Amino acid sequence: MPRYRLTVAYEGTAFHGWQKQHPPDAEPLRTVQGVLEETVRQVVREPIAVLGASRTDAGVHAWGQVAAFTTTRALPPRGLVRGLNARLPDDVLVRGAVVVDEAFNPISDAVRKAYRYRIAHGGAGGVLRPLFDRRTVTFAPSPLDPVSMNIAAQHLVGTHDFTSFTRLHHGRESTVRTVDACTVLATGPDRLRIDVSGNGFLYNMVRIIAGTLMQVGRGHWTPDVIPAVLAAADRVAAGPTLPPEGLRLEWIEYPPDTGTACPPS
Repeated sequence: MPRYRLTVAYEGTAFHGWQKQHPPDAEPLRTVQGVLEETVRQVVREPIAVLGASRTDAGVHAWGQVAAFTTTRALPPRGLVRGLNARLPDDVLVRGAVVVDEAFNPISDAVRKAYRYRIAHGGAGGVLRPLFDRRTVTFAPSPLDPVSMNIAAQHLVGTHDFTSFTRLHHGRESTVRTVDACTVLATGPDRLRIDVSGNGFLYNMVRIIAGTLMQVGRGHWTPDVIPAVLAAADRVAAGPTLPPEGLRLEWIEYPPDTGTACPPS
């Protein structure tokens, strides 16, 4: 039976995250997985299950989420994409589809992921809060220094225990992760972005990284504090968890035999 890999983008504002949620004695919550799975069923006309690579939280966005499903029907990928996008709501878009091996697993086969966190900040003149892109950027009223933030970010590159950068009772067997790049770049006089890529991420890890780097950008901490935050292995040592709206899953990379779902931009 053919198995399809989808590259999916969505604006997460009106979703309760990626993963399906069925509260007891209540209607299912609106999730990206639930909406996409129902739409795929309409197109292939049979029951299927959609598996996603990353369980993004409520309010978090994606440009390069990856999902996969198996069906008995052989459909041309371009036709599948057209059929899905004709039925999906306007806050979800399937960017591409390819046929993959029946054993392809979007979770366990992933080798690298990248996230981007976007911030509008006070800048030199005290910018007003964002309006037209307010659902996809986080606002910090005080000015931030992207240069010092970028210096601090370099201390996060490498293989570390990121216990300080995940919530308590995270439920993971290991908190060791490898970050292969972490950069802070000014994209305007009052805008910056934080780009992080690595082999995997803990719950809220990127949002806590962003909150910790923001403490440096405000001048509350110096860039060289990051090694001590890592060494503490204690959530209280790091900065706040920033809101979800500034975060976007950018791309997920797979081994050459399965291709790259969404290459780095």
